Amino acid sequence: MIFKRTACLAAIAAMATAALTGCGGSDDKKGGGSAKAKAKVGIILPDTKSSVRWENFDLPVLKKAFAAAGIPADIQNAEGDKQRMQTIADQMITSGVTMLAIVNLDSNSGAAIEQKAKAQGVQTIDYDRLTLGGSADYYVSFDGVQVGRVQGQGLQKCLGDKASNIVYLDGSPTDNNATLFKQGAHEVLDKVSNYKQVAEQAVPDWDNQQAATIFEQMYTQQKGKIDGVLAANDGLGNAAISILKKNNEAGKVPVTGQDATVQGLQNILDGTQCMTVYKPNKLEADSLVSVVTALAKGQKPQTNATSNDPQGHRQVPSILLNPVLINKDNVKQVVTDGGSGITAADLCKGAYAAKCKTAGIQ
Repeated sequence: MIFKRTACLAAIAAMATAALTGCGGSDDKKGGGSAKAKAKVGIILPDTKSSVRWENFDLPVLKKAFAAAGIPADIQNAEGDKQRMQTIADQMITSGVTMLAIVNLDSNSGAAIEQKAKAQGVQTIDYDRLTLGGSADYYVSFDGVQVGRVQGQGLQKCLGDKASNIVYLDGSPTDNNATLFKQGAHEVLDKVSNYKQVAEQAVPDWDNQQAATIFEQMYTQQKGKIDGVLAANDGLGNAAISILKKNNEAGKVPVTGQDATVQGLQNILDGTQCMTVYKPNKLEADSLVSVVTALAKGQKPQTNATSNDPQGHRQVPSILLNPVLINKDNVKQVVTDGGSGITAADLCKGAYAAKCKTAGIQ
């Protein structure tokens, strides 16, 4: 996928904030207020298994953001079931949603949902994952290739320039984001002549148990000679760490992650995970609110990029946000800036109280 930048991300952040408050004045006199009052958005999250982010972070942040914007939002989870997602979409459309935002489980099923919604006059938005071959009017996410680059940079910082055997635990082959993460990571790591890729495999449906099995097979095949693990998210990273622990290698082999989950952050505090990627959920949710608010008023949403859909042969207007590299040096940022919803109380339980204090987390 190729992204074309068209404006700065700072403007999007300001625009997202403005969307939460800019609902009065002359817009109401022009009918914008009544249009907004009629707006109703349906949001379908993908599952509870691939990452804890969907229920623990995205759900509460989205609820709060749309409540602040005064736009009714029906938010449900497909529980990893494509048929359930289609049924939820049908029910939402029947209930009168004017816009539907989905995190697809795969592009084919997502495209079918979007086509059916479009046929019934419902505008669609891809949230977090682009639906290849779909018909979404807009796409809101973090820049997937940049996420991969950040992971690659993080692993490189942890490994240094010494000769290293690297294995890759990629995300689900049906998730376009996983393809982008992989692309970005390889852009960075393939340029380091001392690094050797000794194994790489995608993990179906981001399944953490399968990831542990896959990594254990890699570890056995390489006779334990693995120096670094490029894991696409915290769940996959933790799966690799569990096998390294079995072999008394945890903390000796740098492992990456993504999503800045409590588990991932605690692994960083433990020294068993070298980094994660922080994608402030509030910023992504506010960006979705800004798109929905503009559409509800009959306006064109402000975007900062276009995303190429090679299957649909089209460019999708997009808001693409910048991810943040988190390691032991700045782990407190995830708590202090409030963008994830994670609190010190969530992170600093039990044995982690002292480690949090050392990391400057109060």
